[in-house]
Amino acid sequence: MFFNSKIAAIAVMAVVLPLSANALQYDTGKYSFRLTGYATSGVINPDLESSLFIGDWRVRGQITHATTDTLKIGVVYALDQAALDRGNFSRETFTFFELRDFGRLEFGWTDSIARKLGVGLPDVGGLRINDRPLFNEKIIPDGSIIPDTTLTSGRNAPRVNIVSAPSGAVQYGLSVSGFASDYDYALDAGLKIRRPSGKVKTAYSLGVSFMDNPNDFDPEVYMPSVTADWRAQMSLGMNLQYNSLIWGTTARVIYDQNPVIVDEKVSDGFVFGTGVSYDLLRYTVSLTYMLSDTGVWQSDIADFIDHSVIASFRYKYNEYVDIWMSGGITSHTPFVSAGLRLSF
Repeated sequence: MFFNSKIAAIAVMAVVLPLSANALQYDTGKYSFRLTGYATSGVINPDLESSLFIGDWRVRGQITHATTDTLKIGVVYALDQAALDRGNFSRETFTFFELRDFGRLEFGWTDSIARKLGVGLPDVGGLRINDRPLFNEKIIPDGSIIPDTTLTSGRNAPRVNIVSAPSGAVQYGLSVSGFASDYDYALDAGLKIRRPSGKVKTAYSLGVSFMDNPNDFDPEVYMPSVTADWRAQMSLGMNLQYNSLIWGTTARVIYDQNPVIVDEKVSDGFVFGTGVSYDLLRYTVSLTYMLSDTGVWQSDIADFIDHSVIASFRYKYNEYVDIWMSGGITSHTPFVSAGLRLSF
C-alpha cells in the first residue's frame, strides 16, 4: 500500500545500477577519482491517513593526488536534498591536505570537526534521524525543536578544519570559521575515542562550539533563526557494539546569551537520544527515542518539549539496494513510512 509510481520507477533503476557501480572509482597513476551517493524514495502517512511522498539523496565526488608516499592533496564536492532545501547548491566544497602520520587540513565550506568526529544514534530506516530528520518535513511541530544530537555551526562560510591522525584510540581536531554574513566567527573542537577491535567495540565523542554574535543565523531546518550576543554548544555521544547489537546514547546542549525572542520561540535548550539496532543476516531493526526541550534557559517563555519514538526495519537486497520501513510517533502524531534506498 505504500509504494506509489515514483518508488516503482526507482525499483527499475535498482536492476541496472549494480552493473556499473564498481566503475564509480577510477585510479590512474597518482590520481584517484571517486563518486559515492545514495537516493531514497518513499511515502509517509501522518496520523495513519493520507500518503505523502518523501525523497532524499546525496552525491559526493572526490579527486585525490598522491603527491608523495605520505602526502595526499584532494578536492571534495557534495550536494544533497538537505542543502537544496536550504537554497544552497553545495553540501560541502573544500580542498584538503593529508599527511599520513600527522593528520589532515581542510579548507572550504564543510561541517566543523566537532560534527565530523561525532557519533550518532543507531538508525536503519530512511528518515535521516541524525541529520535534519525527514519526518519533520511532513509533521510540523507546534514549537521549535532541536532536530538532531550532533552539534553544528553551519557550513555556509569558509572554514579551516585541522584533525589529527588516529593515535591509538584517540583522534581530535579544531575548526575555525569566519567571513560569515550571519556571525563574526566560530570556534569548534572535537574528540573521538574508538576501540574498534575485540568482542565489545566502543566509540565516544565530545564536541564543543563557540559562535560570536550570531545575527539571523539559521543552521537548522525546523528552528527559528538565532540573533544573540553569543552561542555555546556541547555534544556527547557513545556507541557500544556487542556482536550484532549496537546501543547508542547522544546529547546536545545549546545556550544563547541574550537571544532575540520572536513569537515566543527560541533555538536553545537540549536534545537527548538513545537507541538500539540489531543485525541478523540481511535484516536489521532499530528502535530510537529522542527528547527535545527548548526554552530551558528563558524564564519569560514556556518550554516546548517534543518526544519522538521511531522503530525501523531494513531488508538488504544486496550491497546497493535496501528496502526500509519505519513507524512511530513525533510531535503527538503517529506515522508509518516505507521506501527504497539505492546506494553506490
